[in-house]
Amino acid sequence: MFSRICLLAALAGTAPIALAADVVTKPEAEAMVKKAIAYLKANGREKTFAEIDRKDGQFVDRDLYLTVYGTDGVVRAHGANAKMIGKNLMDLKDVDGKAFVKERVEMAKKKVPFWQDYKFNNPVSGKIEPKTMYCVPEEDLILCGGVYLK
Repeated sequence: MFSRICLLAALAGTAPIALAADVVTKPEAEAMVKKAIAYLKANGREKTFAEIDRKDGQFVDRDLYLTVYGTDGVVRAHGANAKMIGKNLMDLKDVDGKAFVKERVEMAKKKVPFWQDYKFNNPVSGKIEPKTMYCVPEEDLILCGGVYLK
């Protein structure tokens, strides 16, 4: 049914309206990060990183996935792009030139959860989109999950 609506909208020259269930919310991102923190405390780093890296695992939902950074800027786990694991992204900048990983590491030094805005590639749409990332510092790690702002 939805595909027929999309086809009709495309033929009519209008864009289909996204279903509310398809949009990840900030509370969902916060809940997933908190779930990962609990998982980390119960299962340790190795098992947690492996679970976050699974694209079909419990820490991936629509365009919501988790990323874990060390306070050195090195990616420890990435739910959308395994090629990032082990890379130091401290100098990575978004399309506007914002060094968002460096900023994230600086914000994590306060040892309190935070939201951070930047632009990033959405793995579902394949487009660069505004994103807000919820991050929780945990020892020498920063666990993050974000919401694309459409």
